[in-house]
Amino acid sequence: MRLQDGMRARGPQRSAWRFFPAAIIGGMLVVVGVNGGMIYAALGTFPGKAGTDGFDLSNHYNTVIADKERQTALGWTLQADADASRHPVLVLTDRTGAPLADATVTAVAERPVGAAQTTRMAFQQVAPGHYVGDAPLVAPGQWDLNLAATAAGQEVAVTRRILVR
Repeated sequence: MRLQDGMRARGPQRSAWRFFPAAIIGGMLVVVGVNGGMIYAALGTFPGKAGTDGFDLSNHYNTVIADKERQTALGWTLQADADASRHPVLVLTDRTGAPLADATVTAVAERPVGAAQTTRMAFQQVAPGHYVGDAPLVAPGQWDLNLAATAAGQEVAVTRRILVR
């Protein structure tokens, strides 16, 4: 088709701006898709309960301080490690460094990172002041031992981290 002045007529003008609405819609779909994936991952890994330990401790903080002072006054030391067969081994001494014999020791072993694993155990005395857990810690790595030791009418509760090889 020719115009009277000899110029050719052009068809509809083609411009990159005609893709702008589609780009906006596509970008928003990507954002919605990523957010949906994040929500799915968050809900899939949520354990379903919120810890209350911090709040409960703050309500009874004076009791916590008094317990800590009582335990410090006892002067007991508790060293923890794991033997070659992955059993926890404890050495319990009094304030003078003498072995604390005939104590009752219990523990809950927990993995501080990774998949949750919990092992409850009791400890048997193998020598004065030396105690061995009755259950091995099956997975290698770090374990937190939440220990409770009772001897001579006194009790100490401590947490020790050990490395199981």
